[in-house]
Amino acid sequence: MPAPRYVSTRAAAGGPTASFDAALLAGLAPDGGLYVPTHVPTLHGTGWDTADALPDLAARTLAPWLPAVPELGALLADALNFPVPLVALQGNGWDGVHVLELFYGPTLSFKDVGARAMARLMARALPPGETLTILAATSGDTGSAVADGFAGRDGIRVVLLYPRGQVSEVQERQLVAARDGVQALAVDGTFDDCQRLVKAAFAEPLPDGRRLSSANSINVGRLLPQTTYHAWAVRQVGRDDATVVVPSGNLGNLTAGLLSALGGLPVAGFVAAHNANRGFADFLGGGDAPSGASVRTASNAMDVGAPSNLERLRWLVPDADLRMRVEGATVTDAETLETMRELHRATGYLADPHTAVGLTAARRHRAAHGTDAPVVVLATAHPAKFPEAVLTATGVTPPEPDRLAALRDGPTRVEALPATLDALRPFLPR
Repeated sequence: MPAPRYVSTRAAAGGPTASFDAALLAGLAPDGGLYVPTHVPTLHGTGWDTADALPDLAARTLAPWLPAVPELGALLADALNFPVPLVALQGNGWDGVHVLELFYGPTLSFKDVGARAMARLMARALPPGETLTILAATSGDTGSAVADGFAGRDGIRVVLLYPRGQVSEVQERQLVAARDGVQALAVDGTFDDCQRLVKAAFAEPLPDGRRLSSANSINVGRLLPQTTYHAWAVRQVGRDDATVVVPSGNLGNLTAGLLSALGGLPVAGFVAAHNANRGFADFLGGGDAPSGASVRTASNAMDVGAPSNLERLRWLVPDADLRMRVEGATVTDAETLETMRELHRATGYLADPHTAVGLTAARRHRAAHGTDAPVVVLATAHPAKFPEAVLTATGVTPPEPDRLAALRDGPTRVEALPATLDALRPFLPR
């Protein structure tokens, strides 16, 4: 079957479609919608379930989504050049819970998977002589992964917006590290303000030969590589009845899992694990779509009040189907810290606050359903990115990887920015 074309979530039936490269370079559709595939390719026949390494599995599962890319295997081998192990927790009530550790990339976050793959796909797709500005809002980890993945690539510059004072000290150190072609902006506001500015910027006219695109999960090119580790988790657990627990904020990670399931990935379902930003969990319980402002929590990268990818999820499946496939869970900061404490005491495992939200939801899910089927929690960040929270919960300071220590005294590039489009305009393509 030919690779899908891509259409806006806001287009009428039979509306214009775009190639993958066009959707990738544009980020948002011209009408402000999110790009979605005209059909979901099947996993059957790709051989994903015999792959022995993530880069090989990624090449097999992504190929049907894209036009012919002869260098796809080499591109993904370069992007995904770090381990993604599945750790089985054992003892003291944790048997059957598995942790997929997605945090061994350069910025110690699951965002490295999507950002590094997307950077290479974008560099390949950019027409000669044109320039591209990546504009990204981040609540913590997206920005540093994008900065690292795109730094120094010819014709591409990166502008990062993050909420000042609302990311961890380690996250900020990664965001503001001086990199070739990267500018960090500390916005006086929330993540929702940063996201609003990005959307407003896309409505601005651009000079000829200048392109503006996004690099968070509103871009289908960031989203699709994230489907690969859902399949990698199922491949490693070796069963077709696992539930995948996704620590959730802007819902890109969950959308990637749902796309995999729609393509035939054998999973029992998903749990969207949220902190106090519970709008999507309430929606899954029958409430209205979330629209409120975000609130600050210990798992700050998930502090999203109005998740963009809900628009994409609701386009892909009817609300009733979405509520059958996905269970919502909300976890307080107190519960998060207690899980970190109890898990370390019982098993010796150190989890960051975001992963701990997922682990709390995983145990709650197993108890509520009385099941012994496996549960896979996507571990989204290395505990060393949140040393204060880990120390508070467990009494242990996680060892700092060398790549974090090297940033401590390195040069930085950051400017303060009011949360207004006028203030942002000088950083847009001119």
